[in-house]
Amino acid sequence: MTSIDRTAYPRFKRVVSARELAEAFTPTAEEMVWARGKTQRDQHLLALVVRLKSYQRLGYFPKLADVPLAVVEHVRDALGLPAGVTAETDAVRTAKRHRQFVREHLGVAYEADKVRAIAEQAIRSAVQTKDNPADLINVALEELVRTRCELPGYSTLDEMAATIRAEVNAAFFARVAGRLGRAERARLERLLLVDPGTRRSEFDRLKAPAGAATVGKFKQRLAHVQALDAIGATEAWLEGVPAGKISHFAGEARVTTVDDLRRMGEAKQLTLLVSLLHQQRIAARDEVVTMFCKRMAAIHKKGKERLDQLHEAHRAESERLLGVFGEVLSGTREATAAPEPPSAEGAAAPVVGGSRDAEVGEGELAERAGRLLLKTLASAGGVEQLSAAHEAVSAYHGNNYLPLLEAFYRSHRSALFTLVDALELVATTADRSVIDAVEFLRANRDRRSEWIPEATTHTRDDQQLTMSVDVGAFAGVLWRKVLRDKHRPGMLARRHLEVCVFSYLAAELRSGDIAVSGSESYADLGAQLMSWSECAPLVPQFCEQAGIPTDAPALVDFYHRRLSQVAAEVDAGYPANTDLVLEGGRPVLKRRKGTERRPSALALEQAIHQRLPERSLLDILTRTAYLTGWPRHLGPASGSDPKIRDSLGRYVLTAYAYGANLGATEVARHMRGEISAHELYTTGNKHSTADKVHKCSADVINAFATLDVAGMWGDGQIVAADGSQIDTWNNNLLAESHIRYGGYGGLAMRFVADSYIALFSHFVPCGAWEAVYIIDGLLHNDSDVEPETIHADTQGQSLPVFGLAALLGFDLLPRIRNWHDLTFYRPEAATRYQHIDSLFDEHTIDWDLIERHWPDLLRTAISIREGRVSSVTLLRRLGTHSRKNRLYRAFRELGRVIRTITLLRYLSDPGMRAQITAITNRAEGFHNYADWLMIGGRVLGHNDPDHQERIVKFNELLANCAVYSTALDITDAANQLAAEGHQVDTDDLATVTPYIQHTIRRMGDLVLNLTPPEDTPVTRLDLEPRVLFAAPTGPVR
Repeated sequence: MTSIDRTAYPRFKRVVSARELAEAFTPTAEEMVWARGKTQRDQHLLALVVRLKSYQRLGYFPKLADVPLAVVEHVRDALGLPAGVTAETDAVRTAKRHRQFVREHLGVAYEADKVRAIAEQAIRSAVQTKDNPADLINVALEELVRTRCELPGYSTLDEMAATIRAEVNAAFFARVAGRLGRAERARLERLLLVDPGTRRSEFDRLKAPAGAATVGKFKQRLAHVQALDAIGATEAWLEGVPAGKISHFAGEARVTTVDDLRRMGEAKQLTLLVSLLHQQRIAARDEVVTMFCKRMAAIHKKGKERLDQLHEAHRAESERLLGVFGEVLSGTREATAAPEPPSAEGAAAPVVGGSRDAEVGEGELAERAGRLLLKTLASAGGVEQLSAAHEAVSAYHGNNYLPLLEAFYRSHRSALFTLVDALELVATTADRSVIDAVEFLRANRDRRSEWIPEATTHTRDDQQLTMSVDVGAFAGVLWRKVLRDKHRPGMLARRHLEVCVFSYLAAELRSGDIAVSGSESYADLGAQLMSWSECAPLVPQFCEQAGIPTDAPALVDFYHRRLSQVAAEVDAGYPANTDLVLEGGRPVLKRRKGTERRPSALALEQAIHQRLPERSLLDILTRTAYLTGWPRHLGPASGSDPKIRDSLGRYVLTAYAYGANLGATEVARHMRGEISAHELYTTGNKHSTADKVHKCSADVINAFATLDVAGMWGDGQIVAADGSQIDTWNNNLLAESHIRYGGYGGLAMRFVADSYIALFSHFVPCGAWEAVYIIDGLLHNDSDVEPETIHADTQGQSLPVFGLAALLGFDLLPRIRNWHDLTFYRPEAATRYQHIDSLFDEHTIDWDLIERHWPDLLRTAISIREGRVSSVTLLRRLGTHSRKNRLYRAFRELGRVIRTITLLRYLSDPGMRAQITAITNRAEGFHNYADWLMIGGRVLGHNDPDHQERIVKFNELLANCAVYSTALDITDAANQLAAEGHQVDTDDLATVTPYIQHTIRRMGDLVLNLTPPEDTPVTRLDLEPRVLFAAPTGPVR
């Protein structure tokens, strides 16, 4: 049976906030009149209204004994009944009559057969793509609520979901197993054989992650791809099985041991193995292409470094040659200088025939200059030595490092040809020039001559085939200079040609101009997007949510008017804008001094800190687990309920071990035998995934958002996205060195709301542009907090991201460090401004380009919103300049509009600048807080990217639990101060951060106390000053 806690089946929360009581359980005047007309006794009146409000909240009738006391008391107070009245009925008949009263009042009827039919149809439809029983139950609940049906009992839905799921999965298992021959089955079964020597199986190696992108690891991964492909055509075996099912089956196989797989039925075992093999083939292709791109980038980096070394080595020689040239010029000038006029005493009579004498004089000058020139050159080492030195220096005198790449390419050559042999490359545009060049290289790979003709003839299938390469179609000017020689027309430098083609292949794979069949990250983006026929019905609702027009001309007019209006307002407000100064046409923005906290705020903070209780991290996790129920999302990959004893305690310890980065072994050592490292490893690896931990954190966020104090800090509409570098081990594909942060590892991208809570975390490569991941974090936010404004650091902005964020309805406002170096685009070429015209250059927006590609922009945005394509995949492609990609050009042009508007707002609105600084500072504060909670250190001691991602998300969960618990304690302390008669100013309270460390015990003995909290926590602030025991005002007698 699936635990009800893991589903959306409506039930009362453990803690009912004051806001929820007021909004959901307060009867209206009409409802009170209606209820009084149906009852005669106070207890029946209270029971009827409690049933009414419970049904409106839950969609079914709970037992009166299961209704929280806080709800009953709230309804009783609203009805004005005495405190002693209880909600109860004398007989079953009365309770039945009350339920019928409620149904008639709400206009609903309970038809069991109809309800079952609706639920069954919904589950059968969903089970084709979903597999988790809790998800299937949630789909049925959603459909029943939509059709205004009274919900059946939970056990009814649970049994229905389990039956249908087993039936459909059995059909899938039989279909896949039936397509496998005897030899294929035997090959798959060999995956489960354990080598006695290594005590490992092929199944274990199948799941091993890729290592670092070194040449050796690159070759190993290519061999891995070939080995996986040799097992069989998994895409044919899984034909007709939905992608969601394949993903679930593969996920279940990934966390299942060899022994457990052997104990499964044959059909299920084979299906799980085939699904995992299929997913690993896709992942391996992504990995080798990523490695290839990194290796080509490394080759180019080494070429640039070698050129710099040559420049440095030749610097002294260049200066010597310039000195020789200077001596030659000086000697020539001296030799050809006019002789000084003779003195009067020594003047000779003019010689007849002066022209002949002049010719003789020129000859003597040339002879003398030649002697001086030869003497200078000889003293400098001679003509031969100087010629050789000049040739060596001039060979690399410019910035063209491309001729140097071939030396670094040689060690990669065999691996790169293996790569293009193993992958099927597909052009995503009509331009196939690079793919044709790759085919040309493959056909001529065995040639050893230094030069190769542009067209070659080959024999294939007893036919003569002529293949040619057109380097002018894709290679730049510098490459063409390296490839061609004017003395060898029609010939190309073979080795340099290979480096050139593989360099452009890497560039087009990154930009998406070339795709890889059977890949995911490098698949054809156009094929992944929804068709226009699929998008068209969704356009009105999508555009309404984003606040943009639905047709292209109206959209262009919308953004044209917006850009013109903002620019005109900034120009008109320039005289009053004392922060912005244009000095010589260059804008300068004066810094504003930050406001200091009031003494009363500091005093309040100190008083609150003194009243906060001290709690251990384990106690905080246990407390929040009871209050929010976050452990409900953890469990086996199959979706069944956990079969481990004391699952709550196990999950709390797992969150502590991973969130504090201590590891299972270290935590088990401090538990004094209460739990073993193996038990924690099992829970962490088999019962948790990054997605499950993210859902756990969402429960904490939702509970936090109901607190009054959280609303004082912020409403969650504003979020800051920022990265924090975390070191990792080196042998993995994600780890890179980072220039800005230093160290070697990855970035923990966190999305922190203005209320101090983190909404999403993601572990990404250091070399990635942070802007690529901004949209993804917002789209994967599962909490009830829905931000609309995104702030980020300088790394969080790029033109395509600005464009996509606008289409998705997000307001991207990054902190742009070098904003004065960016281009401000005019709405029209003729537009001029009185004060701020020098901000703009002559570049204008190409409105026709945006209008022409509006359907492509809209189709892309809707596909992302519907989850058909990842925003990370899209923006990674759009983050690379492509000369062919029309989608890149369209998003870039729209991004120019949005960024210009954003820059103008940034310059003219000091409040916005202050808000950006404040929220980004809160993100930095969360980084520091989460790092402080990493007791085990800030090095992720694992090479598996999935494991690293899980640790980062557990760390977010731990930090959010601590923030939520501290916020509850701050609420209690503030209410206590008010009860003691102190004035608690809400503005002062809003400056008290929940990132408090001195009240949290990180160290010491680990004691797991699973006793539920005795008192219901207070979520409401009651800050009206009052004195508990007033002093008597009259004389004492």
